[in-house]
Amino acid sequence: MLLQVTGITKSYGIEPVLDGINLQILERERIGLVGVNGAGKSTLLKIIAGEISYDSGQIFKAKETSIGYLAQNSGLNSDRSIWGEMMLVFTPLIEAERELRQMEQDIADLANAQNEKRYADLLERYARRSDWFKDHGGYEMETRIRSVLHGMGFGSFAPETPVATLSGGQKTRLALARILLLAPDVLMLDEPTNYLDIQTLTWLEDYLRGYSGSLLVVSHDRYFLDRLVTTIIEIERHRSTRYTGNYSRYMELKAAEYETNLKHYEKQQGEIARLEAFVQRNIVRASTTKRAQSRRKQLDKMERMDRPMGDLKKAHFSFETAHMSGKEVLEVRDLSVGYEGKKPLFQHASFDLKRGDTVALIGPNGIGKSTLLKCLTGSLKPAAGSIHWGTKIKIGLYDQEQTNLNPANTVLEELWSEYPHMEEARIRTVLGNFLFSGDDVLKKVAALSGGEKARVSLAKLMLREANVLILDEPTNHLDLFSKEVLEAALMDYDGTLLFISHDRYFLNKMAERVIELHPEGIEHFLGNYDDYVAKKQELEEIALEALEANQATRGKTSAASASVTDETTSKSRAATYAADKQAKSEERSRQRKLEALENQIKTLEEQILGLEEQMTLPEIYQDYTALQNIQAQLDIHKQELTETYTAWEELLEE
Repeated sequence: MLLQVTGITKSYGIEPVLDGINLQILERERIGLVGVNGAGKSTLLKIIAGEISYDSGQIFKAKETSIGYLAQNSGLNSDRSIWGEMMLVFTPLIEAERELRQMEQDIADLANAQNEKRYADLLERYARRSDWFKDHGGYEMETRIRSVLHGMGFGSFAPETPVATLSGGQKTRLALARILLLAPDVLMLDEPTNYLDIQTLTWLEDYLRGYSGSLLVVSHDRYFLDRLVTTIIEIERHRSTRYTGNYSRYMELKAAEYETNLKHYEKQQGEIARLEAFVQRNIVRASTTKRAQSRRKQLDKMERMDRPMGDLKKAHFSFETAHMSGKEVLEVRDLSVGYEGKKPLFQHASFDLKRGDTVALIGPNGIGKSTLLKCLTGSLKPAAGSIHWGTKIKIGLYDQEQTNLNPANTVLEELWSEYPHMEEARIRTVLGNFLFSGDDVLKKVAALSGGEKARVSLAKLMLREANVLILDEPTNHLDLFSKEVLEAALMDYDGTLLFISHDRYFLNKMAERVIELHPEGIEHFLGNYDDYVAKKQELEEIALEALEANQATRGKTSAASASVTDETTSKSRAATYAADKQAKSEERSRQRKLEALENQIKTLEEQILGLEEQMTLPEIYQDYTALQNIQAQLDIHKQELTETYTAWEELLEE
């Protein structure tokens, strides 16, 4: 065990934030820390990192265990270059290398060789230091730096680029790159996926999956949590609960746990009612008084269960349209966008929107996605091309920068100034749906958190009753539960939706079509994010096969290609190639399914092992109710494992 947190409490004034938090981190464990905004996740990380104090409890850590912590949106501020800042991580190795170079000069100095003992000591010190340098990665320093910088999106940056010239988002990414190079035993990351595009996110996931230390990650990215973590720690109502599995499994376990606890509670309530009724009927009758007294004692001794608490209060809202738009919503043709005197961000972009479409716009950071939306809404003029909106169009825009909010307004004033014809009671009701109640509506917009500002913007958007919604990163700043509410509202929306997002879970759930923006135009894909990834992979494989086929064809002689016999052979080869391509495609599909089932088997086996280990804990096997709950989960997992093995064996035999 690398680290253990026991009974940690923390309050600000009379307001409790954490109350009896327990957490343990094992070697190479991947833990996701989840909870609503304000639950205390970041506070807990700061306590473990030693940045803030706690009121009570204990933290146990082995002396040799190193902890690395990267706070949310904490950019790297430095007067060094990008390369210089990354090399600073390896200061002990650089000093060791300097010592080795000096020792090499001393060894080459013939004067030192005259003293045999001193020379032997020098050789021994050199050997020891050289081994230490090698074992600690001295020869891989520069390779590691280049790899991480490339993965974090700095591959095109000159090494001497000053850190001070980078944007806020780039500094945040560079801070993440630096802590990855530090490679502490316990790596704690608070919302590391902010400011990352999908390509960088995918690289980070793969890097962290192979990370040699342990991870404790706060994230609202469900796709990221599903791919990376094997344990979820939930902080809810100031307390922590541990679940084995990724985020999706945690949601299933939590729902099942609530249902089980509710049944036990209702069963006990029925038993209490039956005993109380018996006592009431029989306590005054001489013949049954003793039995009634016995039941009363039974009631007094009974450890009464509290009614299980359901989910925390969630925002609830829906998007409605004032009127239906025309069938043809938007036509964009040959659009080019750029800034004067500079190369266009993109050009030749064309796409259409029909009524009821749900389309995701994706592409790397800096390609111009948000700029394209500004052109569509009229706040920016394109350099070339045309934008034609259909009839009866009413646009609702969600801006990720929240520039449409007035910091000087209160929450109530912000909505009222936009919709002055509405009664205050109606405005307050709407804000209540977005979790602003009582004095919360009198808070200044400037004092709100990112999540609160997002909810204010969504409230304004809901009241607009637009039939076309254009959303720029709508899930940014929202906690996991608020994202689910937003998804549910958008699923029921009967208008047209165009959105930018790097939230792959959101993309999978919402997108019916994906358009990818490139410098030279737009590429179109049907389906959601997973469909897009599969199609991209297929296209890359087809392009590779075509390249190999062309190279083979070029190797043939011109005489052979001209003959009738060779024409027949060519047709036969083409047919064989097509059949071979189809067979390869089917085999790739089978292998992907096999890999998915094997991953599922591995996850289930880990979950079963985790549950069996829990059953051996004294606090569990002495608690019948807890033991019964775990046994129920264990039975479900074992049944799922049997079914998964059956499917895997059938696929293996194909």
